[in-house]
Amino acid sequence: MASPRKIRVAVLISGRGSNMVALIEAAKDPAYPAEIVLVLSNRPDAAGLGRAAEAGIPARAVDHRAFPDRASFDAALDAELRAADVDLVCLAGFMRIFTPAFVAGWAGRMLNIHPSLLPLFKGTHTHAQALEAGVRLHGCTVHFVVPELDAGPIVAQAAIPVREGDDPDSLADRVIVQERRLYPAVLAMVAGGRARLEGDRVVIADTAPEGVLFSV
Repeated sequence: MASPRKIRVAVLISGRGSNMVALIEAAKDPAYPAEIVLVLSNRPDAAGLGRAAEAGIPARAVDHRAFPDRASFDAALDAELRAADVDLVCLAGFMRIFTPAFVAGWAGRMLNIHPSLLPLFKGTHTHAQALEAGVRLHGCTVHFVVPELDAGPIVAQAAIPVREGDDPDSLADRVIVQERRLYPAVLAMVAGGRARLEGDRVVIADTAPEGVLFSV
């Protein structure tokens, strides 16, 4: 009996690609339901491109500075994704805002990881925002991408306590550990059909691992 076809995934990065590496490592397992087939960056100097190439994954830059506007950059990115027969896009520190047309073209097929417990602390400097707000829990969220920034149906979240004496760097260090656990787990659930989008909510087919908070 033939093995089921794996979901073909592209990872979009702008920097070092630490979450990209976590996805690549997870996908090395023959039982993992997704394969990373392409890594793209809007920055030619992104360190993650080299890390992807070392793992044997096609990796290239689509430099946003080479395009006159956001729409033409998005069109070039879309062409790369479709040429690689990509099923699902994972944003991993991709620091560009998409046009609504691009998001519509990949609706229900694009995930993002954000370093806060959404809907709290959208945008940048999330760890500083959390400290300023005085929250006792902080963490990360994987969600489907919609035109509104850092919105969209939540698939899963992982939380950490905020400790006395924490600063943005210490919070970031602990949150990234959870990001590297959460993103591969969520991608496996989505690719394997255990998490599915129904309207504007995500339905989870099974229970969450300890420490992971799923939206149901």
